[in-house]
This record gives sequence, structure tokens and C-alpha cells, in this order.
Amino acid sequence: MSTPLRLLIIEDSEDDALLLIRELAKNGYDPDCERVDTPEGMQSALAAGAWDVVVSDYVMPRFSGLAALRMLKESDRITDPHIFIRITCENGRSVLYIRDNCGGIPDETAQNI
Repeated sequence: MSTPLRLLIIEDSEDDALLLIRELAKNGYDPDCERVDTPEGMQSALAAGAWDVVVSDYVMPRFSGLAALRMLKESDRITDPHIFIRITCENGRSVLYIRDNCGGIPDETAQNI
């Protein structure tokens, strides 16, 4: 049986968001997701209800992970963890950098971005 997960994805790439959703589903989660990529979209998503996890790209054309975290902290819908992700290509391989805001990811997994 899958574990339900309300997930707010702050990401400008629909493909990257779909990769994340697919990985969660493969690992036993049933994600109920919304993807936003602007401050206005995030504000609407926060107003719509509580989220179990907020996952955010770090750098986007019209928004940033740090701005998203600031908005989250200023809202009355504080959600931990807020996880920053960055997918990049290094030496022909896709690399996922992860950093969370609450120390829940082990140091050997988390990378500074």
C-alpha cells in the first residue's frame, strides 16, 4: 500500500517535476502534487491547504528556492521539510544535489548548492 503525500513542487521544469513524482511513486508514495514556478502560484498553493513536503528547485528564471522558503516561513502554513533540489549534468551524468532546511538528510547525501 502506498503512503499518501501532499507535495508542493516549486520547479520551472515540468520534466524535472515528473521525474520526482515518478521516483516517489516507485518508492512507495502516492503523491498528490501541485507544481508552481512563480511567487503568485506559490501564494495560491499555500492558500489552498497544508502540504506534507515542499520541494523546490534552487534557481529558476522567475523565482528562487530562497524566495520560496521565505514565503513559506512568512505564511501560516509552515511545512517542514522544505527541500532544495538541483539537477545538473556533470561529465555526461545527471547529478541531483539535495539540501534540506531541517537537517533531516544525512550529510553524506546532502550537497551544498
